[in-house]
Amino acid sequence: MTKGRLEGFSDGVIAILITIMVLELKVPHGTDWDALQPLVPVFLTYVLSFVMVGIYWNNHHHMLHAAERINGKVMWANLHLLFWLSLTPFITGWMGENHFAPLPTALYGAVLLCSAIAYTILQTAVIGAQGPHSNLATAVGSDLKGKLSIAAYVLAIPMAFVNQWISDALYVAVALLWLVPDRRIEASLTRA
Repeated sequence: MTKGRLEGFSDGVIAILITIMVLELKVPHGTDWDALQPLVPVFLTYVLSFVMVGIYWNNHHHMLHAAERINGKVMWANLHLLFWLSLTPFITGWMGENHFAPLPTALYGAVLLCSAIAYTILQTAVIGAQGPHSNLATAVGSDLKGKLSIAAYVLAIPMAFVNQWISDALYVAVALLWLVPDRRIEASLTRA
């Protein structure tokens, strides 16, 4: 099977998710700076979610670029990832509208955790379709960043009920961890 349709479908879904998220930013009623104040939590949550979805899109692109072939397992694993990412607009809006309240903050982390697990499953399926000695398998290695991300989300979820700012800081830390360009796949493809 070729990967073109999978890439195109995934890109389309991710573009729609970003569009839905931005539509949650409501125009304020007023013309002064005070009118913007209630939107600050909504905007900050949108920025974090936009960055997170962008990170998934970027890494998804690199992973599929390194893949030479896909199979049914990859297609289902990709759909599984897209399911969890599709919950991002809802949970983003809920957390922002409720000013980072504990339950929405914890469930935001649960969606991030499930998305990270789904990405790991997809990555494993893609590597399985390529073989254990493929460029992608070499590039991913032990996937320390992926494991650290999952651990941070597991910690952040219960911390939301202790102090939601700790959870938010963990979510931002994971985003910053992934914003540093991961050149493993590009470097592996260049060496090949």
